[in-house]
Order: sequence, then C-alpha cells, then structure tokens
Amino acid sequence: MNGPLVTSLGHAGLRIDAPGVRMLCDPWMSPGGAFLASWFPFPDNAHVRTPRMLDADWVAISHEHLDHLDLPLLQRLSPSTRLVIPRYPSREMRNRIAGAGIRNVVIELDAWERFPLDDRGDWVTVIPELSPMCHDAAILVFVDGHAVLHTNDARLSVSQLRRAAEEVDRPIDVMGVQMSGASWHPICYDYPPEVIERISAEKRLGKFRAVTRLLRSAPPKIVMPYAGPPAFLDPAVSQHNPTAEHPGIFPHQGQALDFLRERLPAQTSLVLLPGDRLDAGTGEVERDPMWADFSFDDTSDYLRAYAQRRAPEIAAVHAALPDPGPESRLAERFREHFLSLGALSDYFLRRIGMTVRFEVLGRAGGTWDVRLGPDTTEVDLTPSDRTPGYHLTVEARWLDAVLTGRIRWEDLFLSLRIRASREPDVYNDYLVGLLKHADQDALEAVEDYETHRDPAETVVLSEGEREYVVSRYCPHAGEDLQYGGIIHDGKLRCLGHNFEFDLETGACLNARCDPLAVSREAATARTAP
Repeated sequence: MNGPLVTSLGHAGLRIDAPGVRMLCDPWMSPGGAFLASWFPFPDNAHVRTPRMLDADWVAISHEHLDHLDLPLLQRLSPSTRLVIPRYPSREMRNRIAGAGIRNVVIELDAWERFPLDDRGDWVTVIPELSPMCHDAAILVFVDGHAVLHTNDARLSVSQLRRAAEEVDRPIDVMGVQMSGASWHPICYDYPPEVIERISAEKRLGKFRAVTRLLRSAPPKIVMPYAGPPAFLDPAVSQHNPTAEHPGIFPHQGQALDFLRERLPAQTSLVLLPGDRLDAGTGEVERDPMWADFSFDDTSDYLRAYAQRRAPEIAAVHAALPDPGPESRLAERFREHFLSLGALSDYFLRRIGMTVRFEVLGRAGGTWDVRLGPDTTEVDLTPSDRTPGYHLTVEARWLDAVLTGRIRWEDLFLSLRIRASREPDVYNDYLVGLLKHADQDALEAVEDYETHRDPAETVVLSEGEREYVVSRYCPHAGEDLQYGGIIHDGKLRCLGHNFEFDLETGACLNARCDPLAVSREAATARTAP
C-alpha cells in the first residue's frame, strides 16, 4: 500500500485507513434504511456491516440527513470512537446524536478549521456550502501525505475546490462527487408524465454539468461519482425505482461515470461498490467478489429479492406509526405547530406570503389551510375559498410523526410519501427552508447571509455575440455565476440549484427568489474586431 486505503461503504460512505488513522465518513449501513423506511442503500451493503468495518477511531459526518447520519449504526460504535461534524447555525445534528443516547465525544469544526488526527501531521477539516440555507458540507481528510475530499451532498464552488487543493498543497488524490440530486420535485408532483420526464432530464443534466465544470477547475487525480438512486423497497414508493433510468432524476453510478468519461476523458474516473478498495497512492482497485455478476443494466430481480429481505424493517415502521384517531388532537396540534413556526422569522414569512393547503388522509385528517405571511400566520381547519400556492397531500400517520418530533419535515419530504402541486408552478425556497430548518438560529443565519452580500460586484457573461453584465453571485444561494452560470435563449441558469433568470428583467422564472441584478448596459452587442 503506497497511500491511504479507501473502502466504499455504499451510498456516499467511505472508510479511510492509514498508519495511525482509521476513519469512517458518512457510513449508512443500518438495515432499517432511512426516511420512514423509504430509502435503502443501493446496491445492498449489508455484507460490509461487520465489527471489523465499524472498528474506527473517527467517524466524520457531513450533515443531519439520515442517509448520512446513521444513528443506529453510531449506537454500535466503541465508546472511544470520536465523531467529527461541521458547526452549523442549528444544533440539529448535536440534538439528534444526543437524543439517540450516543455519548461518544463529538467535535464540531468551523469551516476550514484543521483538526489534528494524530501527532504525525494528519488532519481533517470541513467545507460547508456557501449558503446556510443548505446544511451540507464536504469533508477534507489529509492522511499519510495524501488528500481525500469527500463531498457527500455538498455543492462546492470553484473557489472552495481550489482552496482545498491549496490547503493540502497538492492535487486532491481522491475526490468523491455527488452526481444525483435528492429531490421530491418533480416526481411527487401532480404533473403529466411528459412534464415529469422533461424536468427530471433537465435536473439530471444540470447536475452532471455542474460537477463537470467543478472538476475542470481543479482536477483531482481520481474522481469517484456517487449517485442515486437509493433503493425504494416499500411497495408504497417502489414506483420511483425506474427513475434511475434515463432521463429519470436519480441516475445510477454507471451513468454518472459514463458522462464523466465522455466529457473529461483525461480524468481518471471510477466507481466503487460496497467493499471495493482503492489505494489512494497507486490508484489500484481491489474489487469485492460480491459484485462479480452485478450489473446496473437490469436490476428488477435484484430489487425484488432485496425488498423481501427488508420487508420486516419496513413493516416495523408502519406498525410503529399507526393511523391516529380523533383522540390524537391532530388538527389542534397542527395549528399550534404552524403558529409556532410562523413566529420564528419575519424575514422568511415575508418571502413566503402564500397559503399552503394540507390534505391530510386518515381518521383524524381533513383539509387545512396555513396562511404564511407576509405579515401574520393563520391556520384554518375548515376548507376555505383561498387559492393555495402549494397543495400537499400526506397521510395522517406521517404528519403525526412530524408533530411529535419523531421525524422532521425534511425527512417526510425525502421519504417521497407525499403528493404536491403548486399554483403558479414556482418553487418557494423560503417555504421549504422554514419547514426544513424550523430553527430560529438557522433562519437568522440565512437572513444575515442574504442581506449582507455585496450586490455591486458583477461579472460579464456572453451568449454568442451578446454580453450581459449581471450580479456575480446568484441571489438564491450565492453561487459564483462566473463559473456556475450558463446562458441560453436570453436566460441564465445557475447550475448550483437550477434557478433560471430572465436577462432582460433579472426576474427569477422558476422559483420565488430575489431578482438577479442586470445592468442597463446588459444586452449590448459585442463589437466585432
């Protein structure tokens, strides 16, 4: 072995072994899956869930999503194993860890703060996304003179990747990149099939292009694509398994690898399946014999057998969350919940400014309207004549789990156990952000970030012979548009989150977002030489 040994744990999980360092990164291996038993690792990684694989000195965890923060697995760790997490504005990660009875030492790191792993010069740091609207971070590990950058779900900017290479004073040896989104839009929305197909294809291609541009800016020696899908084994959500196929929204690793090899032929790119091991120094790969006959081409039989193996865990989740009856006071608790949420942030309330209608299915359910902003929050438990901006349909059992604190809104959305529509069909990031965080400190961090950016800095982007002078940073999440913006037919698309802007007016076309600043000299013709 000439460098650290990197072992795939499945999904976006890695194990890193080097002299004096044994670290797990985002291990997700518990048999109960995640998000109300909707997601399971694909392919199945049960064979690597062994005492030897869990024997580690360190576990680095990027964010609180339960396909990365595997609480049942953390409960099995040795008490001496230490946890490394990013310091986010919200304490949600710390609270989830403590709430699960995990008493291991937890070390919270600020962005770019180096934490020594031993006395040999090995260290770890975290690189959070620029905008605090998303609590995602990459993990940079420098061990035995080599650098492993584990991006997890984080959308790093070009400047962040370049700084990572500067931090280690060498090209990144191994970089894991996420090439699949984790979105309930459009597949949980009431769109015609052709609209779902179009939006899914756009999102897939946008993600692929964003990662490709990032890798071109500071090419690592070896890149490993992570991708979807998780396996959807519960019959109630199994219809989403085909979304792995083109042009579905959850590409599998083989499709991501093909795209990278086509667009970046000089870049060494490879896929690791659970149990495969990579020498970060030599680039040599030792394949786990488990996958000798595995193929991404046709997985229907594989998924059927996998679902049978996990049926007890899925049944247990349903049994633990029965349909609540009238005695549950579900409607009253729903009202109290949203009145409390609406009091957390005037800034978010003004930017939501709509009615959200909940169609709650079950004995204690009903049709309930929540008016969020712009000035007050109102909850109407009888059908009203208001036109809702968003319409969400959910079973009472899952809503009850949110109201009791067993899961969060983000967990429910990622479970795909909802139906949704919106009118007009415009994404409202502040509504999703309020539900996702439900935390005053987190919401204040977003407000501070968005209101203290310098709107005066601009960048010149071109389409053919036309030049546009626009804000350098996307008004949504601060993506640097010099590297993360593309122009087509007079519209700018930010590759960070696929927000689109009209280059004549600056208006956001597909989401509730502040406008892009476009100067009056924006649409000038370039003078021919």
